[in-house]
Amino acid sequence: MNYQIKFRLVVAALMSFFMALIMSGCIMATQFSPLKLPFYNAWFDAFIFAWPIAFPVAFLVSPIALKIATKLLPPPTT
Repeated sequence: MNYQIKFRLVVAALMSFFMALIMSGCIMATQFSPLKLPFYNAWFDAFIFAWPIAFPVAFLVSPIALKIATKLLPPPTT
């Protein structure tokens, strides 16, 4: 496996981890009081469900998102 694929896998893993963690926490906060134990149990369950979905999606979609971002905001010319 070459460096670029490994790098994309690591970036996708980190991005999907933090996205799933934050988004599942925000969604569960609308359902439960964050100061009580059921919130943390529900958050953990939602995170465990979301991360395996978010990881391959982030890995597959990131090249497309980068191409679109480059077209919308081309790199500066020197």
